[in-house]
Amino acid sequence: MTHRQSNNQWSGGIEAHPAPKNSEGKNLAGKVLASIFWDQDGILLHDYLPRVQIINAEYYSSLLVQLKGILKEKRRGKVTKSVLFLHDNAPAHRALAT
Repeated sequence: MTHRQSNNQWSGGIEAHPAPKNSEGKNLAGKVLASIFWDQDGILLHDYLPRVQIINAEYYSSLLVQLKGILKEKRRGKVTKSVLFLHDNAPAHRALAT
């Protein structure tokens, strides 16, 4: 018996835990993109991408504009010159607009 089979034995199997569905019978389980920006003092901004939208340079740039405003409001006096911002090399992050 494999590890997965033994886990299914105790949990009732995958069929015992079906994915939630809406009134039209469509599967509600799925991927959601969450963008979270934080610093040493806590979370500054969290955003969930709408299901019908894809992340692109325009959307990501708008998040950065929101973040700039939040930094000015929440971290007043802490940011004196600039902010060091580290993100990966995703296409939306590398775009010239970003």
